[in-house]
Amino acid sequence: MGRWVFQLLAMAVAIPISAYAAYWITVGGSPEFMANPKRFVGFGQLTLAGIFSGAWIALGAMIRQRDARAHAQTLAFERERRELERQAIEARTQLLRSQIQPHFLFNTLANIQALVEAGSPHAPQVLASLIAYLKAAVPQLDETVSTLGREVELARAYLELMRMRMPDRLRFALDVDPSVLDYRCPPTTLLTLVENAVRHGIDPAEDGGDIHIAVKREGGDVLIRVEDSGVGPGVSDSGSGTGLKALRERLALAFGEAAALRLFEREPHGFRAEVQFPAEAR
Repeated sequence: MGRWVFQLLAMAVAIPISAYAAYWITVGGSPEFMANPKRFVGFGQLTLAGIFSGAWIALGAMIRQRDARAHAQTLAFERERRELERQAIEARTQLLRSQIQPHFLFNTLANIQALVEAGSPHAPQVLASLIAYLKAAVPQLDETVSTLGREVELARAYLELMRMRMPDRLRFALDVDPSVLDYRCPPTTLLTLVENAVRHGIDPAEDGGDIHIAVKREGGDVLIRVEDSGVGPGVSDSGSGTGLKALRERLALAFGEAAALRLFEREPHGFRAEVQFPAEAR
């Protein structure tokens, strides 16, 4: 407001001086308009018109300046909010990994120990599958971006371990387009869907079931589809799990509204999860 008042006062001084100078130039000397009522009235009208016009111009400039500052402040707040959201998502993801990875690792090591103590011939195979899983998982623990190739390796190693735990109840197949393996992908995207299928679909089913994984190019996007023939949790229940919630957040952070996570129930039983996002090389 102070700046606007200063501008108005400056124009109130400048406009009469400018009008006086215009009279002086046009008449070729000092305009004795004080002695001429018509010239004096014209000078006054010109001065007042200039002051009022200048006031409106100054007011409009002040409003535009205020709106520009408000817009810039809004953008700054939005950038700060998105950065805080990104940091919060990364922190929750790291926390989730720190909680799940040791639990899964310790359970697998306990199973290997039990197989070794029982003299089972499957112990070396389970250990080899665990090593393959760790080779695929460890490099991703501190990364915010992975590739679909790594995601497929991680999911395959995880499913091999799960098949060792329930050899007669879990069957799986992978259908992966080799051309998409170098595209970037948020870490553990595919593993989250596969873990969800095993934990909520296959494991609770008395007879187990099948898991089919498809990773392919669809137009300008990548489509990841994980289907299982297990008991099939309700879409609302499955979609509210911690793992899928974190996955939605990671997809939104990486691709914004261009990414989608869709959940479907299958008939007569089972579940299908789809993730779609833009195909971008890392």
